Amino acid sequence: MRDTAIQTPDRAKVGFISLGCPKALVDSERILTQLRIEGFDITPQYEDAGVVIVNTCGFIDAAKEESLETIGEAIRENGRVLV
Repeated sequence: MRDTAIQTPDRAKVGFISLGCPKALVDSERILTQLRIEGFDITPQYEDAGVVIVNTCGFIDAAKEESLETIGEAIRENGRVLV
């Protein structure tokens, strides 16, 4: 008997980090929804991702510092980061 199962390629994985104000969180939810609609899997591990997206707000100094630290961490662990 022949195996007729269709094999689908692994879906592309995206790491996603949302930092900052409530508006950034709303924007992040919209981005995540669109990524899923487009067929991407969201992964919490940077090293598993084809790219890491960092969505942040840069108006508050403490938020800027947290964002820069998080971006640096993502770059060290993955190297492919979109801010």
